[in-house]
This record gives sequence, C-alpha cells and structure tokens, in this order.
Amino acid sequence: MKFESYNPLLIEHLKRKITFFLFVIIISFGVLILRIWHLQILQKDVLQTLSENNRTKKVLQSDYRGKIFDTNNRVIVDIRSSFNLYITPENANDIKGIYKIISQRLSMDEKEFHQTVKTAPSYKDILIERDLSREDVAFIEEHKIDLPGIFFKVEPLRNYREDNLAAHILGYVGEISKTQLAAAKNSGYQQGDYIGQYGLEKIYENTLRGKKGSKEIEVDASGRELKILHQVFPKQGQNLVLTIDVEIQKIVEKLLLGKEGAVAVLDPNSGAILAMSSSPSFDPNLFAGKFSKTAWNALSYDKLHPLQNRAIQGQYAPGSVYKIITAAAGLGEGMVDEKFTTVCKGKFKLGNRNYRCWRKGGHGEVNLHKAMVQSCDVFFYELGYRLGIDALARYAYGFGFGQKAGFELPGEKKGLVPSKNWKIENRNEPWYPGETISASIGQSYNLATPLQMANLINAVANGGTLWKPFVLKKIITNDGTVIKKTSPQILKKLPVSEEHLNIIRKALSGVVVEKRGTGYRARIPGITVSGKTGTSQVIQLKSDEEEEEKEEIPYEFRDHAWFVAFAPSENPQIAVSVIIEHGGHGGSASAPVAREIIKKYFQLYPLKNV
Repeated sequence: MKFESYNPLLIEHLKRKITFFLFVIIISFGVLILRIWHLQILQKDVLQTLSENNRTKKVLQSDYRGKIFDTNNRVIVDIRSSFNLYITPENANDIKGIYKIISQRLSMDEKEFHQTVKTAPSYKDILIERDLSREDVAFIEEHKIDLPGIFFKVEPLRNYREDNLAAHILGYVGEISKTQLAAAKNSGYQQGDYIGQYGLEKIYENTLRGKKGSKEIEVDASGRELKILHQVFPKQGQNLVLTIDVEIQKIVEKLLLGKEGAVAVLDPNSGAILAMSSSPSFDPNLFAGKFSKTAWNALSYDKLHPLQNRAIQGQYAPGSVYKIITAAAGLGEGMVDEKFTTVCKGKFKLGNRNYRCWRKGGHGEVNLHKAMVQSCDVFFYELGYRLGIDALARYAYGFGFGQKAGFELPGEKKGLVPSKNWKIENRNEPWYPGETISASIGQSYNLATPLQMANLINAVANGGTLWKPFVLKKIITNDGTVIKKTSPQILKKLPVSEEHLNIIRKALSGVVVEKRGTGYRARIPGITVSGKTGTSQVIQLKSDEEEEEKEEIPYEFRDHAWFVAFAPSENPQIAVSVIIEHGGHGGSASAPVAREIIKKYFQLYPLKNV
C-alpha cells in the first residue's frame, strides 16, 4: 500500500482549527455551567416563587354586604348568588375566537370587549358579564373546552326583596367609578366593586360593607381551578334595622301607584318614620345587576323624575294647611280668640282687587273654628293682613318651615318662608300688602316639603314637640348584638301655648268629623281622625270664569292636593302627610289616601287603638 507524504502546512492548519473549536466548546460549557449555577443557586428563591405562581393563583372573594330589616325585623334587603363571567387574558390564547363563541349567547360590544381585555394586566381576572342566567351558564359550560381563560365566579349580589319598596329611602348600590376609586384610595376597593351610591346604602356604606376574603388555588394550564390550597372566608357587614313598617310602606306605595306625589308617615311620640314614599319610583335591583347605558338614560331623563325623592326634595306651596300657622299666629298675637267672628261674602277686597274665597257664595259669619273646619279663605285673608308677613314668617319658622328637618338622607330641601327682608335681598323689591293676603293661606312664595308638612302635623298631634325625623332604628351584628341605637331628638317646641294648641286641635278634628268639614273623606268608623286639607296652586287664576273652567285646565297646570292628619285625635299614634300632584282638591284626592293608611295602621296595631 502506497501513502502520500503529509503536508506540514495542512496539518498545522487542522491543529489550529481543532484548538479553536475546543476552546469554543470549553467556553460554552463554562458559560452554561455558570448560568445553571446562577439560576439554581443565586436565584433559587425567586424562581421557586415564580414556579409556584405558575401553578397557583390567589383569588379575592367578594365581601357580604349587611342586611336591612324593617322595624319588625323582616328582611327588606339582603344578598343572592350571582354567576359572573370572568376572563384571565394570559390563559386565553384566542381572544377573537372566544368572543365569537360568547357573543352567540351574550349581548356584548365587540370593540369594548377587546379593549377591556387588551388594556387589562394579563394576569388579572377581568369581569366581562355580570349576573348570567342559568341558560347562559349552561351555554358557556357546553363550550368550556373552546374557552380557555374563561371561568365563573359565584358572587353575592344585592337583592331588594320587594323591588321598588322604599327605594328612595334604601337607595341602591352600583359599580364604583374611577373618581370614587381614587377618592377611596387604600380603602380596599377595586375596579368592579360595588358601592352604595344613593340613600341609606350610601350613607351607611362603611357599616354595611363587609370584609373581602381570598383563596389560593391550584390551576391547570388553561387557568381552570383544580383545588383550593388555602382560604380566608369573607365577612359580612353589619345590619341596619329601620323604623319603617313594610306593611304600612306597601299600602302607601299601592295608594300612590300611577300618581305623582309623596307620603310621609310619622310616629308622633318620637319622630320615627313609619313609611315614606315618593312616586313614581324605581327598582334598585336594576343597579345591582346588569344595567345598560340605555336603561340609565331612560330612567334619568324620564320627565316624571322617578329618581327624585319628592318627600324631602319636592317643594310645594303648602296651601290651606298653612292656615294652622296663621291661626297659631293670630291666637298667639292676640288678634283672634274663640269668640272672634267675621263675615265671608266670598271675597276679600284690598285696594281695587278682590281676593276670592274658594266658596264663591261665601261662608257667612265665621269664627276660627268654623273657618278652619270649612277652610274659609276670607277669614284667614283678614287675619293674615292684620298680622303682617313678618309675624307669619316668625311663626312659620317656629313650625319648622324654611329649614331642614335634619333627616339623615342627603338632598333634603328647606323650603321657603318669605318676609320683607327676604324679598328685598332676593328680589330687590319691597313687600306688597297683597302678597300677605296670598301668603296667609299658604300661597305666594311659601314652599314646604311633604316631610316638613308631616312634621308640622306631627307636632300639633303630640302637643307641641317638633321631633327630628329619623329612619335608622339601630345597627346590629349578625348575632343580634346592638352596635348603635337611635334616640329620639327634639328640634324645638312649637311657639303655641297649650290652650291655643287645643283650640287648633279641636278645629282639626272638626275638619274630618263635622258635616261641612273639608276632610270628611278621611272619616274612619271607630277611629277619630283630625286633619287639614290644602290646595297648592300651580298657576294663578285671574277671573271667576277661569275658576269655573278648572276641569278644562291641562293636567300639568292643575292644583296639587294636600292632606295632613293624625289619629286617634285624643291620643295620637300616627301622623300622615299626603300630596298628590295635580290632584285638585285635598279633600277628594289626598284625604282618602290618608284614610287608608291610618286604617292599615290600626289593623296592624289594634292594641294602640283608643
């Protein structure tokens, strides 16, 4: 066998190449060993934590909001289970495909869905639909294999058991806004949480709000829960017990159904609110579940203003109910007594103008009692003119008008008590004598809320104590421990002597029980009722012809109807204020409403009947 001679240059070249590759291999293994040492030794704890997070997940659990009870411990508001749909973006590998499947069943805005998922942290659970029906849940479960990253949470949802019952008192909860979230920094709230937005839900947010729980779970590659590793259970908030009686509240709202107006029912012995309603109303459950912008706009732009609490925010001329104040002022200032009389011919003349009485033919000779019973305008025109507007204003303030009653719900209006100084300061005009004539029967610039009117008759009923109205009876824990209890609070005493108040009370009894009393429709067999009717003008009629054509006046220009009452007359247990907007006369529109409320009360509490 014959060999060719070796080429020394070629051999040298090969040696250099082999040396170079050996050097590269050694360096590479060195770097690899150093990296392994760095990862396994230096970063052991960090990587172990990351590894654990890849197979475990911490999930926050919603708190359980406290319940709300009526005065007899019947549950009005509690919570119910809600199936809420979430997505974890990092586990969802086909967002478009997921939306395509889900949108077959759920009405979702595609652009909003993608924007929500895109802008959220990939590891975070994102709520995409709240309060799914059983059919919706079944659909999602059927397609679960094609929906990685999609899962349900069974969470508590606010539940108003009687729908719109006492909605303006209870209020509602809604999703926390970005502004509220920023203001509540470090308070434990997160985007998507629900918070009290109105009424007692808002006022007592910190009381009703519970404490969130959490659980650490093991998940698979698609984010599905495999098992619970550790759990801290959520805690329920404290409970509210109210002064309102569900059964009285129900009859109040039934009587107001289809009408615009308000009712306030008080306990003369404490100022506790037994019922309070504003009509039309709304269902707070709408805010607790899925609530679209369309639904919100329909509610907020409704021309009947269902979100307005007319009981504390509606301001109306008090009408002839104000005659109670004029009578108190006349007695207190010595202008009239039980024997004083005047003649009503149907008109009161001042200068070149005639001020009509509601009864065109007049009431003839009248004293204070007859004038109150039959609501004679001319008697009070004359009395008010003699007293002057400032004396009337002083007594009106003494009866709680022109100031807030101090009720715990926000937004209460204080009404208006006109005076000479008020008109100069607010209208830059002097007060005219003719304006006193209208003011003396509760017209002119006078304004009062239904709650103020209830407070007025409540104070007359109990002998002169003006209580601060309240609706929270107590705050309790789940085991019944009392955390806080409300004590009745006196605002002031009426500026009326006991003797004069008895004269007024006797006349108010006559309004209902006497043959010609304007409140005869409030009569209840076996129960003595005292009250006062009133008509609040929406527009002022200028002629007798227009007065005769009232029935042809468009609805929105018709008078509002007032009636205030208490019962039994001898030992009052209940006081009621009713206003029916555009109802016409208090005796025909509002007195029957008050009668049915009082009847219901004594059906429920017969032992208090006298």
